Amino acid sequence: MTMQILKACGIWLLFIPLGILNGTVREKIMNPLLGEKAALPLSGVTLAGLIFAVTALLIPSLGPLRPSSYWLIGGAWLVLTVFFEFFFGRVVMGHSWAKLLEAYNLFTGNLWVAVLLVIAVSPYLAARLRGL
Repeated sequence: MTMQILKACGIWLLFIPLGILNGTVREKIMNPLLGEKAALPLSGVTLAGLIFAVTALLIPSLGPLRPSSYWLIGGAWLVLTVFFEFFFGRVVMGHSWAKLLEAYNLFTGNLWVAVLLVIAVSPYLAARLRGL
C-alpha cells in the first residue's frame, strides 16, 4: 500500500509542471492570439484535459484498487493542489489573498474550480475507463 501512495503522489507531482506549462502557453501564445477573455477558459479546459490524460495513462501503475481508494486519491490530490496553490501563491509569489481567490470566480472566465473538480474525479473515472 505504501508504494501505491508514493506512486499516487508521483502522479500528482506531474500536475505541477503541467500547470506551469499550461500557464506559460496561455500567457505567451493564447493571450496574444485570442485575448485574455477567450484564453483563460480555454486554458482551464486544456489543463483539465491534460490532467485527465496523465491520470488515465498512469492510473494502471497503482494496480487494481477498490473504488473508494480511487476517490480517496482524488480527494488527496484536491487537498494537495489547493494547499500547493495557496502556499506557492502566498509564500513564494507574495500574492494577496484577494488575488489568490480571484481564480475561484467563474464569472471572470476562470475555470480553476472545474480543474479542481477534474483533479478530484480523475482517478475514479480513469480507473473505470481503463477497466480497473
